[in-house]
Amino acid sequence: MNAARCVATAVFRESVRDRVFYNLVLFAVLLIGASILIGQLTAGQDVKIIKDLGLAATSLFGLFIAIFVGINLVSKEVDRRSVYPLFAKPIRRSEFIVGKYAGLLLTLLANMAVMTAALYVVLFFLARGVPADVQGAWDAPALDPALLKALALIYLHLAIVTAVALFFSSYSSPMLSAVFTLGVYLVGQFNADLKHFDRIVDSPAAIAIARACYYVLPDFARFDVKLAVVHGIAVPGSYVAATAGYAALYIGALLCGAIVIFSRRDFK
Repeated sequence: MNAARCVATAVFRESVRDRVFYNLVLFAVLLIGASILIGQLTAGQDVKIIKDLGLAATSLFGLFIAIFVGINLVSKEVDRRSVYPLFAKPIRRSEFIVGKYAGLLLTLLANMAVMTAALYVVLFFLARGVPADVQGAWDAPALDPALLKALALIYLHLAIVTAVALFFSSYSSPMLSAVFTLGVYLVGQFNADLKHFDRIVDSPAAIAIARACYYVLPDFARFDVKLAVVHGIAVPGSYVAATAGYAALYIGALLCGAIVIFSRRDFK
């Protein structure tokens, strides 16, 4: 897997040099900082508002990177015809796909690390000087370690979105890949509702399609524990582990599909 490691490193370096990456991270950090001003408008709710906005910003801007960088992972190489000399070297197409995916995961990890650090810094300065009895009335401490669980699930969520973008990018144009990925993302947010679609419509065909989508498309709602963490509701470690397993299985299936499709493409 040395070839895949080299591809992943190249993708990470290219993404880090990309101005879009820095702009997204900077904008997210500024939004987290601006949340302090918003929090001051609601007395006693500062911590909740800042946590909520911080987690939402991390998820939103991570999503931009996952989609708009992910859709170009493969198609850009094909359009540039840079895959031709690449495949002349001792590198398999499966290693190319895995390396591209791993490189973007590293980019997402670096992005989330910056925004996580910014969020904790904001919360640290917010808590300074606040009396202990006031902090005791908060649903959760300012520097709550449970935030890391929410951030970990956000990262797994983005990892699936990245795999979806890579899957479509393996055979489609960037424009169509973006449309398909956004479609899967939007439907995945309400995937749990598809299971009970029969309560809304009476059409057997529509119900059958909804049930099929429920089992095929990812359930992104299960990765959203922001509300629970902000309000100090415990998120069991077993839930995080089970969700991580679900993400790993889904990502594995998408990568296998992308490898099969890409391996059958004719670049002659």
